[in-house]
Amino acid sequence: MLKMNERRYILEPYKGINTRYRCPSCQQRDKTFSLYIDTETGKHIHPTVGRCNRESKCSYHYTPKQYFQDNNISFDTTQPKAYKPRTAAQQTKPVSFIPVEIFKASLKGYETNHFAKYLIDLFGAEVASELISRYFIATSKHWSGATVFWQIDITGKVRTGKIMLYNPVTGKRVKEPFNHINWVHKSLQQPEFELGQCLFGEHLLIDKTKPVAVVESEKTAVIASVYLPQFIWVAVGSLTNLNAEKCSILKGRTVALFPDLNGFDKWNTKAEELSHLANFVVSDLLERKATETEREQGFDLADYLIQFDYKIFAQTETKASEAPLTAQPLVEVKPIYQPPLDYYFNKPEVPELKDWEHSMTELEKYFSGIDIPAEAVKLNSWSTITNCSLFIESHFATVRANYGKNSHLPYLNRLHELKDYLQTSLKI
Repeated sequence: MLKMNERRYILEPYKGINTRYRCPSCQQRDKTFSLYIDTETGKHIHPTVGRCNRESKCSYHYTPKQYFQDNNISFDTTQPKAYKPRTAAQQTKPVSFIPVEIFKASLKGYETNHFAKYLIDLFGAEVASELISRYFIATSKHWSGATVFWQIDITGKVRTGKIMLYNPVTGKRVKEPFNHINWVHKSLQQPEFELGQCLFGEHLLIDKTKPVAVVESEKTAVIASVYLPQFIWVAVGSLTNLNAEKCSILKGRTVALFPDLNGFDKWNTKAEELSHLANFVVSDLLERKATETEREQGFDLADYLIQFDYKIFAQTETKASEAPLTAQPLVEVKPIYQPPLDYYFNKPEVPELKDWEHSMTELEKYFSGIDIPAEAVKLNSWSTITNCSLFIESHFATVRANYGKNSHLPYLNRLHELKDYLQTSLKI
C-alpha cells in the first residue's frame, strides 16, 4: 500500500543512458525519452507512456492517466493491481455521450479537411462524399486540416471522436514534430465525462446481412469499404484495442480480422480468446504478401489496396478459392458490387438545384410529416442507410453549413433520393 503523498506512477529516475529511450514522436536518436514506471512493480507501463525531455522542440507527454483512459483501463493509484480492464460490475457510472450539437457542428469544412481531400484524390468527389456520409467523417479546428472519426454506437449515440491530422497528398498521419492525435471528450474538458468507447463504424452493424471485417485504423476501414463492400468495415483504433468489451457487439456474427503487418500473431491469439463471441477468422494476407520494405514501413490493408485501381475490383468476379484478400477458410467471396461511380454514371441525372432554400424547405416539410423508419433502409444496390434519423439530421446540417456550394450538392440529392425511395417503396 502506498504511503500518504506517494505517487503510484512516476517518471523513471535517471540511472544512466539505459534509462532513457527514443521518443515515439520526434524519434530523437540521443535517447531523450523518459518512461513512466509503476512504483509497485518497477515496470514500465507502456513504451509510449512517458515524456520527451526536448521540451523546446518536442512537446510529447503521454501520462499514465491518459493511457488508461484511452484504453478503458481502471485508474487506481493505491492498489497493487491498478491497471486492469473494468468489468461490467465495476462500471458503475453511466457512459457519457457527446452532445448532438457538437457532432452536427463538425459536419462541415470539408474544403480544408486533409483526409477528405485525400479521399477525393483517391476515389473522386462522389465516392468520397458517400464515404464521408456513411462514416460521418467530420472536421476539427484542433489543428488546421484535422479530421474527426466519430465513434457512434449501434443505437446512434456518439461516444467520442478521435481527432487526427493527415497529409492531404500521401494520406499518412502527421507524426512530426509530434503525433497528431487527440480526443473530442478531452478537448471538451469535462471532468465528469465517463468514456465508454465503441467500434468505429459500429452504427453500420444494424445491417445483419453482411459479415464484418475488423481493422486497426479508422482510415483503413473507410478505404477498404470501397474495395471490398461485401463486408461491413469497422475499426478498433489500434493493435491492442481488440478486446471483449468492444467486440461484444459482434456476438454471433461472422468476423474477418485484418491486422496490420506484424500484428497477425497477436490477433490470432485474440481471435481464440474471443471465439465465444463470434466466428473469427484472421487474414494473413499482409504476412504472406509483404516485402521487407513494406514490413519495415508497417503496411496495413489500406496501403496494400491503394496500389490497385478500385474499379478493377468491381469488374472482376473472384472465386472464393482465388480470393487474394482473405485467409482460408473465410466467407464466400462473391462477385463485387457495381462501384459507386458506375452507379452515379448509370442513374438518371439530377438537374442542379438553383433554389436550394425551396428544395430544403420542401424536404424538411416532408420528413417532419412522416414517421422516420427505425429499421435500415437499402437505398440502392450498394448503399444502405442504417440510421435514417441520423442520416437526415447530418445531411441537413451539412447542407446548411455549405449552402449553395455545388461540391455539396450530393448531400441534397441523397435526401431527395431517400424521399423518393420512401414515397415509392414504402408508400409513405
